[in-house]
Amino acid sequence: MDNQNIKAFITVAHCGSFSEAAEQLYLTQSAISKRIAQLEHQVGKKLFDRFARQVSLTEAGTELLPRVKRILQEYENALQAISDLSGEVSGTLRLAISHHLGLHRLPPVLKQFAQKYPSVTLDIEFMDSEKAYERVLQGQSEVAVITLALEEQHNIDSQVIWNDPLRFICAQDHPLAKIKQPSLDDLAEYSIILPGINTYTGQIIQKLFQKEGIPLKAPMSTNYLETISTMVEVGLGWSVLPETLVRDLHVMPFEGVKIERELGYIHHTKRSLSNAAVAFLGLLDQA
Repeated sequence: MDNQNIKAFITVAHCGSFSEAAEQLYLTQSAISKRIAQLEHQVGKKLFDRFARQVSLTEAGTELLPRVKRILQEYENALQAISDLSGEVSGTLRLAISHHLGLHRLPPVLKQFAQKYPSVTLDIEFMDSEKAYERVLQGQSEVAVITLALEEQHNIDSQVIWNDPLRFICAQDHPLAKIKQPSLDDLAEYSIILPGINTYTGQIIQKLFQKEGIPLKAPMSTNYLETISTMVEVGLGWSVLPETLVRDLHVMPFEGVKIERELGYIHHTKRSLSNAAVAFLGLLDQA
């Protein structure tokens, strides 16, 4: 199978659109259509259904997709391994980075890496930490820099780089700001704005209250911590956020209650790291 045809197929499947796939691959839509047609001719089956401007995988396409992903990944791994034999730090480094770390922790490291290793192309995707785990497990990203899971994950090697203290915060004019020494019971009386329930940060907060047997009011939630900070600032509720996002918010003092999350990187234990990945992790370890 031709690698370019496989890339076109995978991209259309992910985008659900020939036009969007063409934009991502810097090709014309007709070129994408031609590559898909060539692949369909080769496998002898139709791979996409086109109905009412929607594009979806056929049964044959669904069966083919995970297999060609592995083929393409192995091919790219082989090319990288051969390149790494020279000891040169080059090629493409695919990174998955959480939104918060991309904004508040990693810019100096990325700048240093780009200056030190100009022959490396950084392919960075910003996403939730939980999704980044899946990308590393599936071989789509070589390294992820994220909030680490609360429990060890199978086939994942993780390294803590930063301990990130979390603070209970509310707006300056919120009723909780008037309590000199609030308790968890006090907090439970008011609306909370949580990081998404399925996020590691959200789980840390919920476990704290569950351990004490204190129910929380039905929370509003979003995976974007910057959005939570803004919502708290306008008085929609209280929350728990990293120190970097406290800004002009009121920090509620809590004696004997300390919560934090661990930030760091992960990679697959069964995948040999490229020279570029080793160099990048070396800089992260010094951060």
